[in-house]
Amino acid sequence: MKPTIITIAGPSASGKTLFAQTIHDELIEELGEGGISIIYEDAYYRDQSHLSMEERVETNYDHPDAFEHDLLTEHLEKLTNNEPIQSPVYCYKTHTRTAETNAFAPTKIILVEGILLLSNKKLREQFDIKVYMDTPLDICLIRRIKRDIVERQRSVESVTNQYLETVRPMYHQYIEPSKAWADIVVTRGGKNRMAIEVIKAKIRQISQLPPQK
Repeated sequence: MKPTIITIAGPSASGKTLFAQTIHDELIEELGEGGISIIYEDAYYRDQSHLSMEERVETNYDHPDAFEHDLLTEHLEKLTNNEPIQSPVYCYKTHTRTAETNAFAPTKIILVEGILLLSNKKLREQFDIKVYMDTPLDICLIRRIKRDIVERQRSVESVTNQYLETVRPMYHQYIEPSKAWADIVVTRGGKNRMAIEVIKAKIRQISQLPPQK
């Protein structure tokens, strides 16, 4: 059976990860072994081990060129053909990939989460269902500051500078326009219970599971 690939795209800190993880965690037992998995676009940030740390910090991580989308497309094609892949592992502290990879086997449902997934034509062609998280930028900024300080040991100044210099401009240039390709637009972030249930119901239908009572 060909895997069904569902993308969850949208601005940084819009609730994509929470939305995808909630769907995954609430369906994993129902779908059983090999039922559902998540791929993160961030894992496909380009290797920058040839650059100095100063140069890596200056990279525009919200531009399509920061990602190796061709590799992600290739990996999704392999998964569609029920072939396993070795997904890259990216380190936010060093701003480059590690030497490790993650073994990733095909599953019935594959969730793909990331900021620029709908901006790439080849990737769009891989997705069976396209979801866009439409969260206001001011909310995203507040969440991003909290996340990056706690999880990535960054300062408020560095987060806000990056937001003004690259995050906000790239949102208007690439991310927000990609919403036009979405099948479903989700408001109110990753805790939108109705949207979660709609996607879960569709996955149950695809997987030929009985509807929940």
